[in-house]
Amino acid sequence: MTADRRPQRGLGAGAGLKPEHYRDILEGRPGVDWFEVHAENYMGAGNGAGGPPHVFLERIRARYPLAVHGVGLSIGSADGLAPGHLARLAAVVARYQPLLVSEHLAWSTHAGVFLNDLLPLPYTDATLALVVRHVDQVQTALGRSILIENPSTYFRFETEQMTETAFLRELARRSGCGLLLDVNNVFVSAVNHGFDPLDYLADFPLESVGEIHLAGHAAIEMAGGEALLIDTHDRPVADPVWELFQALVARIGPRPTLIEWDAEIPTWPQLADEVERAARLLQEAREWTYRSSVLSHAVGEEGTRCAATGR
Repeated sequence: MTADRRPQRGLGAGAGLKPEHYRDILEGRPGVDWFEVHAENYMGAGNGAGGPPHVFLERIRARYPLAVHGVGLSIGSADGLAPGHLARLAAVVARYQPLLVSEHLAWSTHAGVFLNDLLPLPYTDATLALVVRHVDQVQTALGRSILIENPSTYFRFETEQMTETAFLRELARRSGCGLLLDVNNVFVSAVNHGFDPLDYLADFPLESVGEIHLAGHAAIEMAGGEALLIDTHDRPVADPVWELFQALVARIGPRPTLIEWDAEIPTWPQLADEVERAARLLQEAREWTYRSSVLSHAVGEEGTRCAATGR
C-alpha cells in the first residue's frame, strides 16, 4: 500500500485529548486545530456506543479533526499481532474516520502477556522484515496507510545491523507507511546515547514525515552522576526540544504537530499555551517556506529572462 505522505492541509498544532478537558473543549471551543486520542481508551467493553468516552468524543469529533494513536498494538512482537486488538483498532478507525492513524515502533506483548511499556527493538534485517509484515497487515486491515513513530531508547543491542534512521527509511520504503517524528524522543535518545540530535534529524527520512509529536521528559541521576532522560509526558516541552522542533520545521515546512501530555494532566489553559507555542513556530515555518518559494520563483524568472536576452 502506498502512503500519502503529503502534510494534511489545515492541520496545524493539536493536543492530546484527555477526559479532564472534555468540558473545557465543548464549552469553550478553543482555537486548537485538532485532537488526538489513544485508540485503546475507546476499545474496552465498557466503552460501547453509549459509553461516556464515546459520547464526548462524538461531540468533539463533530467540531474538530481527529487523529488516532495506538499504544498497544505491539507491532514489533515476535508472536505476531493480536487479531482481537487489531479488530478493535479497525473498529475505532472506522467509527471516527481520523485524518491520521499512528503506532509505535515497539513491542509490548510476549507469550500472551501484555507488558505495560513500549519496549525497543534490535535494528536487524530480521526485525525489519517482521515489522514490514506487521505494518502491511495493519494497513490492509484498516484500508489505509499508517504512521510509525520513532521510539525513545535507553539501551542498544549488540546485534544491531543498521541505524534507527536507516531502519525507519527502509520500513517506509518497503511498507508504504509514513512516519511520525517524535522530537522529544529524538532528544531523549540523543542525550542517553551521546549523539547529536541534529545529526539524527539530518539522516532521518524527512520526506516520509506525516506528523510530529512534542512532549516533556524527566531526568534521573544514575550511578556515577550521569543523567538518564525518560520520556514521561508529564510536564511542559523542554526548551532544547522546542529548539529542535524549530530547526526541523524550518527545514521541512509545517507538519501536523501534537502536544502530548499523558500524566500529571495540567489545566486546559496550561496545555493550550503549549499548543499555541507550537502554532506560532509552525506559522513562522509557513511564512519562511512561502518567502523562500517566492524568492526561488523570482530568481528562476530572472534567469530565464537573462538567457533569452543573452545577458
